[in-house]
Amino acid sequence: MKTLIFLETQDSSLKRNSYESITAARSLGTEMVGVIINGNSESINTVSEYGLSKVVNINSEILNKYSSVAVAKAVEQVAKKELADTILFSANSTGQELAPRVSILLEAGYIADVIALENSNGLIATKPVFASKAVVKSKVSTPNAVFTLRPNVFTASKVDSTSVSIEDFTAELSSNDASVEVKSIEQAGGKLDVSEAQIIVSGGRGVKNPENFNIIEDLAGVLGAAVGASRAVVDAGWRPHGEQIGQTGKTVSPNLYIACAISGAVQHLAGMSSSKFILAINKDKDAPIFKVADYGIVGDIFEVLPKLQEKIKAI
Repeated sequence: MKTLIFLETQDSSLKRNSYESITAARSLGTEMVGVIINGNSESINTVSEYGLSKVVNINSEILNKYSSVAVAKAVEQVAKKELADTILFSANSTGQELAPRVSILLEAGYIADVIALENSNGLIATKPVFASKAVVKSKVSTPNAVFTLRPNVFTASKVDSTSVSIEDFTAELSSNDASVEVKSIEQAGGKLDVSEAQIIVSGGRGVKNPENFNIIEDLAGVLGAAVGASRAVVDAGWRPHGEQIGQTGKTVSPNLYIACAISGAVQHLAGMSSSKFILAINKDKDAPIFKVADYGIVGDIFEVLPKLQEKIKAI
């Protein structure tokens, strides 16, 4: 068996989910190889600290501006060249777009949003279902398999460093493969992405109006956290869709999730219930969010958050 790991970059550096995917692959005990698009040696060499010793660097001018069709085709070519039978992506927006395309090209089975992988007479994947109320274990019956791994679940861990061999690869692509391309990706104000953050402070309808979200942002600023939001808040136009957490938004698994004035509808819980620790703050003691919370504060966020922020600053 050989596992191909898609290494995702941002601003010429590898994203944390790349190291998480390497760690997940390492636990399977298979041969591993990474694949990266137009990578640089400085960022590629960091994978040695996580046990990856070979990376295929796809060089292509066509891929300078991201096109999911072209990237998927290039990854397929590398998978066939390396005789890789397992391909891993992160279950973020990029991975969720690429993985199904690659699985079709390879005629491979595909399992999304995996929270555990084990090698027992074939790979067995565990994933949440029914809005995270249950989990299922599945095995792909096709010769090749494609998986996306839920971010922040497979904690990236380092091992003794080794040398990394970088193999340049020229993909066979044409301009038709990049008929639709992403010209630029802009992130407002350098804010943290909720799918990458270790701490998230989220606000719900109980914040009352968009101007009051500064109380959420202030606490997030003190904690170095990302700001999240419930669907009701996003639908009302108070916050951008990129901050929405839940079944129709992003699925997150931070170390700490602080839910402020969020009732805890099942659709929202589906997006954050796998967080390591959940702190719920709500003035309704019967709010469903308290059933999944590790810690709860019954109170008005406009009274609780300033005091909480003050105590955190003091620490």
